Amino acid sequence: MFDRQSGPPQTPSSTSAAGSGSAPAERVMRIAPLDLRQQRFKIGLRGYDRTEVVAFLTEAADDYEHALREIDRLRQDLARMEALLTEHREREANLRNTLLTAQRLADEMKQIAENEAKMIVREAQGRADLLLQKTQVRLEEIERDITELRLRRRGVEGSVEASIQALYHALEFIRDQDKPDDKLLLHRPRPADVPGQPRTGEQAPRDERKAGS
Repeated sequence: MFDRQSGPPQTPSSTSAAGSGSAPAERVMRIAPLDLRQQRFKIGLRGYDRTEVVAFLTEAADDYEHALREIDRLRQDLARMEALLTEHREREANLRNTLLTAQRLADEMKQIAENEAKMIVREAQGRADLLLQKTQVRLEEIERDITELRLRRRGVEGSVEASIQALYHALEFIRDQDKPDDKLLLHRPRPADVPGQPRTGEQAPRDERKAGS
């Protein structure tokens, strides 16, 4: 129907660039705004008004170009949103991996801490049992020492008591030896009855005379 003087149809670079992205392949538009502006029709009998046709094509080309720009802007926004979504997904995956790693490390540290605590408790219990055994043995030794000391004290007390008894009997014996015998005193002669000894009455004046001279 149309006789294009500009050769084969042209496609906008923005449309081809957007179509090469991640979006699915779309139908390539064979008419560009420039084609509408450069299109020339043959003059025929009782045809359309040329001025109106050119004005209509110019207005359609402007709307067509505006629509292509809007599509290109939306495609750029979509690509930017997809890139942002991909970045957020990567961050989410990294955060999930970090949380899983942190949880695993926390579980491992908890298990290690529990094992160390159990080991410390076992060691403390073993030391307590050993200390208790040593204390029990020492207590038995002290009890044996106390029993032995009590026996020694009893022996010493018995020896001291026996020594006291022996000394007491010896003292009694000595005292008995020092006492005069009453029977001997009864048979002992008096000084007046002894020959050569002065009497008591005669000796007193003589002694007084000696004292006066």
